[in-house]
Amino acid sequence: MLGASLNKVFDYFKPRWQSSWNYSLWGLLIFPVSPLLGAVTIGFVSLITLLKQYRKISRRPLNWGFALLSVLLIVTAGFAQDKTTAFVGLFNLLPFFLVFAAHSTLIQTFAQLRQMAWILVIASMPVIIIGLGQLFLGWSLKFEILWIVFAWTIRPGGNPPGRIASLFMHANTFAAYLAIVFILGLGLWLEQWRLSMGHRAWGIGHGASGISYSPLAPSSPPLPTPHSPLPLFFLTVAVITNFIALIFTDSRNGWAIAIFACLAYALYQGWRILVGGVAAIVSSVLLAAFAPSPVAQFFRQYIPAFFWARLNDDMYPDRPVALMRKTQWEFAWSLAQEHPWTGWGLRSFSGLYKAEMQISLGHPHNLFLMLSAETGFPSTFLFCGLLAWILIIGVQLLRKSKYINTQDRLIFFSYLLAFVAWVLFNTVDVTLFELRLNVLSWLILAAICGVVHRCAQQDRLASHSN
Repeated sequence: MLGASLNKVFDYFKPRWQSSWNYSLWGLLIFPVSPLLGAVTIGFVSLITLLKQYRKISRRPLNWGFALLSVLLIVTAGFAQDKTTAFVGLFNLLPFFLVFAAHSTLIQTFAQLRQMAWILVIASMPVIIIGLGQLFLGWSLKFEILWIVFAWTIRPGGNPPGRIASLFMHANTFAAYLAIVFILGLGLWLEQWRLSMGHRAWGIGHGASGISYSPLAPSSPPLPTPHSPLPLFFLTVAVITNFIALIFTDSRNGWAIAIFACLAYALYQGWRILVGGVAAIVSSVLLAAFAPSPVAQFFRQYIPAFFWARLNDDMYPDRPVALMRKTQWEFAWSLAQEHPWTGWGLRSFSGLYKAEMQISLGHPHNLFLMLSAETGFPSTFLFCGLLAWILIIGVQLLRKSKYINTQDRLIFFSYLLAFVAWVLFNTVDVTLFELRLNVLSWLILAAICGVVHRCAQQDRLASHSN
């Protein structure tokens, strides 16, 4: 039974195994357990695609924007106090611009979005199982094969203690990973649920003629077959397990993003009762955490302290002021104001903060404040502008319902939601220094841009033919 199901999964991808795209899929599949091998695979695919598609890539205005941003970042590194550290810091950005440029050309169809989402959900399961074993069974391991090709460090009890981290450096970075996978997995689950509930055939939508269609190549059916109960069962287990692991990361950011995603999907589906229920639960937790004492005490009778005490920091009452985000943000903002044009240089925040506060801290827990302090306002504004551009063109495509069928609209919405979740997470943390998260975020952006560009091409062809 299991063997037959796995054969169906592999048959789904077999016709495309020889393509560059499928090498990227294999890279994503092994990425959680071997970041180096996954990065080398995706980097190799990016390089080959850049060489083959150089002219097409160089003609896209969005890539011009990232090319200009690369120049500005190099210039700011030249003005840094510690130039060596600043130039090393460029490797957290510039190579990923190339990954984005290559994969925004490589990814063109909604079927590819669906394939990538399935791979990410499947690949997350071993990591989640390891994390749960780490937290509840005290699993501990330091394991290396071929130097760092496969290098696992599992700390018993989590990192920090009591917070699930699995193979990731910290519980917060694991929470960011889980949040993205949770969103994409929930989108796939909704797709399979629609099929199992016998919704009308895909393709019937709200176009002017009553028929909605996709201008792209026909999308492949959800994995492995739209009539099998296996996908829905697997996704149900995966989404629930992911959500449980996300809770035990003890990450307020991860919790907020998961709730935001559930509300967004409920609104998208028109499930008003669910929206009201989630809003009531969230309001109760917030009142237990922040309401005046009489009101808070009432709600604390029903809300576990695990949630409200984490939100208002009662769980960690002796936390140093220097470790509070407000302190870090104020310091980063003051640095940005002192050197507004070129910043202090990439990777400079940690040293400056330690000199001022006498405490080690890797980043200010806000990507955009960090870039403002380290690279200056012009580079940061350009970076934010490019992200806004991607979001705008994605939303514009989603609103053109006559160009996307019902099935494809849902998976594309899931990617836009994952993009927004990444932005929100980076307003209270920084995922730039975790290789797996950095690659994943740029691939999501590339997927959105690639599909938008292909749809725009098909739209122009349709206009000319008319």
